[in-house]
Amino acid sequence: MGKDTIVALFLDIGNVLLTNGWDHGMRQQAAEKFGLDYEEMNERHHLTFDTYEEGKLSLAEYLGRVVFYKPRSFSPEEFRDFMFAQSKPMGEMIQLVQELKQRYGLKIAAVSNEGRELTLHRVKKFELSSFIDFFISSCFVHLRKPDRDMYRLALDCAQVEAEQVVYIDDRSMFVEVAATLGINGIHHRDFASTRNDLADFGLET
Repeated sequence: MGKDTIVALFLDIGNVLLTNGWDHGMRQQAAEKFGLDYEEMNERHHLTFDTYEEGKLSLAEYLGRVVFYKPRSFSPEEFRDFMFAQSKPMGEMIQLVQELKQRYGLKIAAVSNEGRELTLHRVKKFELSSFIDFFISSCFVHLRKPDRDMYRLALDCAQVEAEQVVYIDDRSMFVEVAATLGINGIHHRDFASTRNDLADFGLET
């Protein structure tokens, strides 16, 4: 495979470029910090979080269903600030993508499942738009991975063929679904293995 074959990278954000936005570990920490029943909160979360990620609920509405359905000793703003503070950068991966974009002139697209407020916060705080060209986020397009239309939309926006793309995601099933459209995939486990896998596609740093 020649170096000119790959012209675009499609990237998940959570657990690839940044920590996850709001995963079970973060919810457990929130339950401990705010004195909540984790099992009850988690059940409510699973009943409604997909709707939030699809952009059909605001964060305030999500929290109203999951946490503030009864009086609390803390405010929604305090809880939201805690949620936002959990996001941390994966510095090596961000630097790697930036270097590959500069070296090979790649188009970079984020293909992620995430709610609007979390997405906007994370994009701004970590300056993701400085190297990501466009965001196919579930909250913007009202679709969620593993819906194949997410990947079709990314291809249409990038105006590239499937075989010209490498897609990186920490969930193997999402990589497998993208592969059914002919998109090359890397199941992200850690920085070193992903960097090596990218080199196999001719994308070396």
